[in-house]
Amino acid sequence: MKFSVSSTELLKHLQLAGGAIGSNPVLPILEDFLFTIQDNQLTISATDLETSITTIVDVMSDANGTVAIPAKILLDTLKALPQQPITVAINEENFGIEITSAYGKYRLAGENGSDFPAIPEPDSVDTVSLQSSVLAQGINKTLFATSNDELRPSMTGVYFQVDFNKITFVATDAHKLVKYSFGEVESEVSTSFIVPKKALNLLKNALPSGGQVKLSFNKSNAFFSADGVNLVCRLIDARYPDYNAVIPVDNPNILSIARTDLQNSLKRIAIYANKTTNQVILNINDGSLTISAQDLDFSNEATEQLACTYDGDPVTIGFNAKFLIEMLGVLESDEVKMELSSPTRAGILLPTEEPDGEEILMLVMPVMLSN
Repeated sequence: MKFSVSSTELLKHLQLAGGAIGSNPVLPILEDFLFTIQDNQLTISATDLETSITTIVDVMSDANGTVAIPAKILLDTLKALPQQPITVAINEENFGIEITSAYGKYRLAGENGSDFPAIPEPDSVDTVSLQSSVLAQGINKTLFATSNDELRPSMTGVYFQVDFNKITFVATDAHKLVKYSFGEVESEVSTSFIVPKKALNLLKNALPSGGQVKLSFNKSNAFFSADGVNLVCRLIDARYPDYNAVIPVDNPNILSIARTDLQNSLKRIAIYANKTTNQVILNINDGSLTISAQDLDFSNEATEQLACTYDGDPVTIGFNAKFLIEMLGVLESDEVKMELSSPTRAGILLPTEEPDGEEILMLVMPVMLSN
């Protein structure tokens, strides 16, 4: 069996699928790509048993068949070749592979494709259709707020809440929380599930710039399908915390300020903050915001004053500068508002303007002030 294909076209698809291959696979064959040829179409699959990606490339082939090819040597070979047609011949008896380019021949040992683990198929699933750009926004705006704490598995992914024509993405690590909602989704179901961080990082890179994404899910897996690329991931089997319970409702103190001014000021002040807590102190009163930080261990301190609009009682509150800078980087409006109640309760960060059908809310826990 042999087939011909453009080296760069093949490399592009391999790099996309290769993200699913784990660094320390439990089975040697998981270090391979599965190549399946059917009617001049090559389906490339890769998996780490939790996340799987399949992608399709048109090729010129003389037969149908399947083989597993070691990923690293194949990727390294294609990266080192300039763009050109290559021919891949597979010996169906011993699964030896010979790649022919304009420069010469390269031989490597493949494995029997039938030994490759089966990738889950959509079975008794519910389906939602949404725009690729909406899914990309949902991932980009929430992924940074997920936790790395394996003892809290539910927080290591993004919570998807599908409510008929609306989808909400939530991420939290108990210090910060992001909730992003979007209307105009085609769905006939109301349900929720948690998608792991690794799968969303891969999906972010695989999403087409336009068009629709089909999202199907059952109790154990989510299936994302768009533009010839399919990603399957095992859902996190855990109960998501009741995030609505931690969002403070009564926040009488409201600060409005230019987003980039606040972000740039925090970046400068954070240089002088304690490297363990990253604590900056916001001292807010009518028309003025003073941001300060100090690191007593090194006698470093900094203060800046910014103009703002403020409605409420004077308040002094401490936050982790790193969290605020990240959040302001994700918000897109020119001006943001911060809603506060007291120095011990969470602050809420919101854009002052939002596109129709979109809603984003960010919450950040205060760092307690030491007297």
